[in-house]
Amino acid sequence: MAQRNRGFARSTLEVMHPDAAGIDGGGSMHFVAVRCDVSEQPVRQFGCFTDQLHAIADWLHECGVTIVAMESTGVYWIPLYEVLERRGFEVLLVNARHVKGVPGRKSDVLDCQWLQQLLMFGLLRGAFRPADRVCEWRSLSRQRARILRDQARYIQHMQKAMVQMNIQLGTVISDVAGVTGLKIVRAIVAGERDPSVLAAYRDCRIKATEEQIARSLQGNWRIEHLFALKQALNAFDFCAAQITECDEHIERTMQQLHAHPGPSEPAKKPSRAKHTPKFDLRVQLFKICGVDLTRIDGINVTTAMTVLSEIGPDLSRFPTEKHFTSWLGLCPGTKISGGKSLGSATKRSVNRATQALKLAAASLRASRSSLGAYYRRMCARMDKPKAVTATAHKLARYIYLMLTKGEQYVDRGQKYYEDQYRERVVRHLHKRAAQLGMQLVPCATTQ
Repeated sequence: MAQRNRGFARSTLEVMHPDAAGIDGGGSMHFVAVRCDVSEQPVRQFGCFTDQLHAIADWLHECGVTIVAMESTGVYWIPLYEVLERRGFEVLLVNARHVKGVPGRKSDVLDCQWLQQLLMFGLLRGAFRPADRVCEWRSLSRQRARILRDQARYIQHMQKAMVQMNIQLGTVISDVAGVTGLKIVRAIVAGERDPSVLAAYRDCRIKATEEQIARSLQGNWRIEHLFALKQALNAFDFCAAQITECDEHIERTMQQLHAHPGPSEPAKKPSRAKHTPKFDLRVQLFKICGVDLTRIDGINVTTAMTVLSEIGPDLSRFPTEKHFTSWLGLCPGTKISGGKSLGSATKRSVNRATQALKLAAASLRASRSSLGAYYRRMCARMDKPKAVTATAHKLARYIYLMLTKGEQYVDRGQKYYEDQYRERVVRHLHKRAAQLGMQLVPCATTQ
């Protein structure tokens, strides 16, 4: 047996971070573990009050700890993370699934001790977290998105109340929350019941005539449904006021992130997004990152703000574009066993930047750009969800190159992409014909 194992050397784990600590965070208690030889009580329990969080930092300083690992479960880790980061510790926010996937854990070891041991041997990697100012921008952007979802829900409540009164306004105009729709709804809540008077609020851009609108406004006007309509309208207006206030905070936060002068050229195409902030968002984004991401087809100012608020302008944490697309969950999977590929599906991701890029990719279905041609070719080769993911992957690569290289995006058009694709196909056909001992002869084109 000794002869058989003579050529193999037993590998041992090296201590990478002897000054490591592990923290198991919770809603009311935090468990902190350090090395057994630096404290008589290597595992301690602390509360979640602010003074107790500072007590954790003081004890870690006494134990000579410089690097800390903690799980990213819920939102309980955020206050402690911020306190430790301000106190000078290197904090690694690790995925709970990755920690549980490491074999060798014993049942009598606490979570905090397990985190400390893994970090001490260099088996943990911290998750990506942008700069503190970018985190502030990200929180405000997420708050704005939540308010927009709430506002959309109240629009549905208004539509439901009108349908219950047989007010078929939504069948003759496309947007009940538009200029004409809101004027009519406000007049109904104010007490107006005459269909002809309500139809007179019609905007000149509405395709339906005043007679058609008047016919749709003949209902039963029940009191309970009018009350529901009034409350839904008040909630809609409250959300609109909150969005305006949120936009003001976002603008001030973005101004603190300025690192470049404004753009010297006008926008490629004006933004027509309905829920775009009132300030010049394109100029603010350009001053933050130094490039105009809206020049990429499919990416408007709202999508660019969502992506940049999630990742920030500094992508130095990602060595290559492959690392960046892998973090977004847009690259193919590598499930391989025994040299055989068992699947290449992308992993499920709830990343808001990923979702925004997929929506941008889906909007390229009728684009006459090179990206539009690429998306339609992908749809011809595979099902639509995979084509959307492939196109979003390409958008992410363009964004990475623009943010890291500082280069502007230039679209060469659909014809350039199709000609380039045709040359590539013809080149492969010539190579295949030569392998079969044949020659590819082009047909003469007829005029």
